[in-house]
Formats: sequence, C-alpha cells, structure tokens
Amino acid sequence: MPTVVALGTLDTKGAEYAYLRERIREQGVEVILIDAGVLGEPSTPPDISRTELANAAGVDLQTLVAAGDRGAAVETMARGAAEVVGQLHRDGRMDGIVGLGGSGGSSLVSHAMQALPVGVPKLLVSTVASGDTRPYVGAVDITLMYSVVDIAGINQISARILQNAAAAIAGMAKAPVPDLEGKPLLGASMFGVTTPCVTTGRQWLEQQGYEVLVFHQTGTGGQSMEELIKAGYIRGVLDVTTTELADELVGGVLPAYPDRLEVAGTLGIPQVVSVGALDMVNFGPLDTVPERFRDRTLYVHNPTVTLMRTTAAECAQLGRRLAQKLNGASGATALFIPLRGVSQIATEGQPFYDPDADAALFGALREHLEPRLEVHELDCDINEPQFALSMATRLLEMLGETR
Repeated sequence: MPTVVALGTLDTKGAEYAYLRERIREQGVEVILIDAGVLGEPSTPPDISRTELANAAGVDLQTLVAAGDRGAAVETMARGAAEVVGQLHRDGRMDGIVGLGGSGGSSLVSHAMQALPVGVPKLLVSTVASGDTRPYVGAVDITLMYSVVDIAGINQISARILQNAAAAIAGMAKAPVPDLEGKPLLGASMFGVTTPCVTTGRQWLEQQGYEVLVFHQTGTGGQSMEELIKAGYIRGVLDVTTTELADELVGGVLPAYPDRLEVAGTLGIPQVVSVGALDMVNFGPLDTVPERFRDRTLYVHNPTVTLMRTTAAECAQLGRRLAQKLNGASGATALFIPLRGVSQIATEGQPFYDPDADAALFGALREHLEPRLEVHELDCDINEPQFALSMATRLLEMLGETR
C-alpha cells in the first residue's frame, strides 16, 4: 500500500490533520502522521513525535520549549523534520508528503519538502499559496493549494479543500513512476530572447544520445538547474543564458541564486558558458519600473514584463563577475562570446543594440578571465545556428574527454 507522510503542528491543527488523514486513507493510501508542534499537547496522536524531530535536529525538546522562542522552535523543528522525512524516503517508507499551514507552518513543512528529491510528490495546502511563493517552493517540485479560508477547523469550505488535497496527494502517491529511457542528462539555460540558440543546441545534443533539461532563467530557474547539478543528475551544462546576473547586480525582479555559475565548476562538471541576455534587466509591468530607471532604455516585452538595457558600466561589472565565477572552476570550462549580439533584441537594428555596452562586457571578460580557461569569440550573434552548434559541439567534446 502506498504511504503518505502528513507533517504538521498537531497542537494547533490536530483536528484538521486527523480529518485529512482519514480522507487519504479512504483513497487506499496509508498515512504516517508527524508532529512538529511545540506550543501545546497534540490533539491527535502522531506516529512520529515532536521529541523525535527535536532529537533529529540535535536539540532537547524541553529546552526548546522552555526558551519560548517561536521562531527558533520553527527553525529547529523544520531541520528535524527534514532529517526524519529524508530518512523515511531513503528507507523506502514513503511515497509522498502533504502538509497544512499558515506562514509559519508552511515554512516548516516546505523546508522538509525541499530536502526531498525532485519527483517525490509534495503537496502543501497553505494560506500563503496565492502570494509570493518563492520562499516555500524554492527549487523543487512542491505543489501548492490555496486554502481559501484559514486552516482553523473543519467547515463547509475547508472540508472540500482538504478532501481535494487528500485525493490529490493520494493520486500522486499511487501513480507509477514513468519508465523512461535512461539517457544521460544535460542542463541548458534559456530565456525567450535566446530560445533559437538553445533549441538548436538542444536538438543537436539529443541527436547525439543525450537528454537536455532546459531551465527558464527566472532566478528560480537557475537555482533549479544548480540544485540538480549538485544532486548529481546533470553531467554537463550548456549555459547559454546568464541573464540572472544582471538582475542580481542592478536590482531586477529575477535575481541570480547565490551559487549561480559556481556548482558545475566546483564539482568539475563540463560547462560551456555564454553571455546570453546580459543586455537586459527584468521588471514587471511598465508602471512598476523604479523611478530611478525611468530615463533608461526600456522595452515592453509583454504586458507583464518590461526589460531595461544594461549600460556599459554595468556590463563591465557583469564581465568581471562572470569571470570571477568561471575562474573558480576545477573542471572543463569554455566561454563563448557572440560578437554581434547577446540576445534577439541586442543585434543591429534592434532596440537593445549597443556596441559600447557589448564592448565593455567583452573587454572585462578578456581582462579578468584566467588564461587557463578557453575563450571562443565568434563573429555572429548568439542565435545564429553556427554559434549554437559550436557551443554544443565543444560540450560534447568535453564530455568525451571527461569520460
């Protein structure tokens, strides 16, 4: 029988978890109930106690309770829950995880979920699921369900929501794992303005027997790619699009994850890197662009996305930052520079065409990259087929050299 872990604070939400557990069992799925509460006694007996979670975090429960620090308690129980849930998964005792909560409970439950591998079913029913969900989802496949009403008792609305949640996690837990051909995995970074390059490179690499995972460079997309590299899924990286560094530097809405462009290099995984979309910083609708940037070159990509051209000074800083990250690589690394444009809208005649800014970017890279690193400068723009195939071919060579 498939088994789902239900993780939450049973001192404040015991009745709701008891109701959820029964609805899951009605679907033919067993439940392991874990208590992460510290405020009062659990109103529903758990299968795994809060004491076990505190011990897993290396903390004495009574000491934690006596301190009376709710923030510290949530952080500690989240760490303990991640350890316990991770061990259940390693032992083959769980097929999915579900949790309920407001901001505190969602933070605790999602921390444990984020420690599980991609593909393990994860469902979080939360009052914060309709707001900024990045802190809860992180870089893994957590499914969020908005609770509509607060999770405070069983009523006509909450009962229907929890019934749906039970059916959803039970269905995911019972679903067979796809039996796909085990081709070696590569990662590729893409934005709308570098799509032709990545598509050409991806299709060619797939013809060579690889499966290419493409990540949209939205900040979280880059983080997801780095996390999968760190987890050992990805054998090589076609890192065409490094645009997240620009948002991180200038203050856009899609900033880079701190480890962006560092994980593959640290682990010695082959990486072929370019400067895709470093001509732009991302904002929301036009009226959300900060006042200090209103006199800059702006481009309305669509009603919800406004792009801002990076200046020569910013591009010089980006070149130094990219060089610093690549200089730390211990494995095969190559940088490809498209001399005629770093995105679809940065070529001659397009709104972000700026030879001076490009020259500042390329000059900083030449100056600060260590001589041991490969640099390939091609007299074309980033989306021309020859550029994509040159990057993909060099990555394939590196993979062969690594084997």
